Amino acid sequence: MTHILEGLTYRASLMAEPAPPAISARVLRFDGLIVECVAFSASPGTRCRIDTEDGAAVHGEVVGFDRGRTLLLLEETGARVGATCRVHRLGGSHEVAVGDDVLGRVIDADGAPLDARPAPRATEIRPLAGTPLNPLERQSVRAPLDVGVRLINAALTVGCGQRLGIVAGSGVGKSVLMDMMARFTDADVTVVGLIGERAREVADFVEQVMHGPARDRTVIVAVPADRSPLLRLRAAQRVHAVAEYFRDQNKQVMLIMDSLTRVAHARREVGLALGEPPTAKGYPPSALALIPSLLERAGPGRAGGGAITAFYTILADGDDTVNDPVVDTARAILDGHIVLSRAQAQAGLFPAIDLAASVSRVMKDIVPPAQVTAATKLRRLMASYRENRDMMLLGAYAPGQDRTLDEAVSLWSRIEALVSQGSDVRASYDESVADLTALMGLGDA
Repeated sequence: MTHILEGLTYRASLMAEPAPPAISARVLRFDGLIVECVAFSASPGTRCRIDTEDGAAVHGEVVGFDRGRTLLLLEETGARVGATCRVHRLGGSHEVAVGDDVLGRVIDADGAPLDARPAPRATEIRPLAGTPLNPLERQSVRAPLDVGVRLINAALTVGCGQRLGIVAGSGVGKSVLMDMMARFTDADVTVVGLIGERAREVADFVEQVMHGPARDRTVIVAVPADRSPLLRLRAAQRVHAVAEYFRDQNKQVMLIMDSLTRVAHARREVGLALGEPPTAKGYPPSALALIPSLLERAGPGRAGGGAITAFYTILADGDDTVNDPVVDTARAILDGHIVLSRAQAQAGLFPAIDLAASVSRVMKDIVPPAQVTAATKLRRLMASYRENRDMMLLGAYAPGQDRTLDEAVSLWSRIEALVSQGSDVRASYDESVADLTALMGLGDA
């Protein structure tokens, strides 16, 4: 139920296309974001234009209904909407124009260019919300994908069409890892969504990625944190629609969305503005329900076609990867997760991947048994060393008491060299596996 803040309302006339008679509307919130339109026939997601008192136009979107009235959420704050203002329904609200011309471009949630170049040419219209695939028509994840990061290639092998989360708190190297994979992954097309991030980070990412060979196969959809929650939500849908277009062209697509948490925050803002009750740590039900609907759009396509291999960054509130509702909801849907460790980042080990807390659920199905054995041994050695490090520093451990720990100590410098990697260094899949098996003493077994 939407609660109306009485005394802080004004009236506006409403006009659809073609224009019906003017109908009264009023603002429901003191910040002027929500407008209530009486008898305005439009489905949720329909975009509208409001002609304001100062002659400027402000856009909004139908987000729900209350007692027979249609609710619009505006995309800008401070709009001068008055009693004589008129509202126009816009077409194409539920569709997105896509085409090969978006490659090498940086666009916003509406597909408008952010790179000071002409608008990309569209060759096809797709539904913004996507078209669900029959799960029985999807092909299986069968082949590994080279992401250019040594530890992921060797011990957390990613399959073509797999969906993984990158779970981390703030400031532990999430953006650096994302940059590396965007530049190094062996994919036909890379689609990146920078949603709800700082504007400075958007500019830095574009500078890092959009040059050289990677530029011609990359498209970036960017909506910074200061934009409307509606634009952030629309950007998340557009990112997936673009990836689906290239997948249906039988291409191997790499999708990176930073971040899934900020998309959930956007949905939370809309839900709370509409009066939804906050449930799990302040998130209304619609915010958590959005996550599986997005994640299921990625993954393998139909047999013989392309696939979308997706990485979603997820911000863990206070480094809590257990009780955060967004982390928990996403982890239940994804095919694996990569956890970044603040302790490793503080020790200078980048990328700061916590191997013990990370998992690739398809690795055992797509790599040889020898690689699985080597990866399992590496996990055991790293866990043993870190669990006993304080005891060794205190001199409370004598060699010979634990064979696993003794081996971990003797190999630790080489293990650190294996898991560490410069941001400008690419490690191929074959090289990564060879380094791992050699270090674990398995050779070509």
